[in-house]
Amino acid sequence: MNRFVLSTSLALALSSTLVFAQQPDAASPPSPAVNAHHQAHNPQREAARLTRKLNLSSDQTAKLEPILTDRDQKLAALNNNTTISPVVMKQRIKAIHEQTMQQLGTVLTSDQLQQMKSLRHGHGVPAQTQPQPNPQAGL
Repeated sequence: MNRFVLSTSLALALSSTLVFAQQPDAASPPSPAVNAHHQAHNPQREAARLTRKLNLSSDQTAKLEPILTDRDQKLAALNNNTTISPVVMKQRIKAIHEQTMQQLGTVLTSDQLQQMKSLRHGHGVPAQTQPQPNPQAGL
């Protein structure tokens, strides 16, 4: 009987230890990879992706990285600012994106810029391959 009580107690102690070991620490900040949709941008990886998608020259890629790094630093500083209202935050984010697009316009050709916009709006799928709505379909 003592052996049964001892083994049961040991099993309960081990299982409760495993449960507590798997729980996240409440004091630790959430990992940046918790929500993959809202991960921090990586300017080098983004420049490499745009280089492949837009067939950029090495000179264009070199000019692209500082622009993307600057954008990310401004957005990070804005996200850390808890004193501004959501409306003002949205306006500032929009201004940062517009400034970034203006800077990219000095590096990319007009065709590359247009292709980049279609990639962004189409979530990676070029605009030409997206299905077009058929206005006659409802008739």
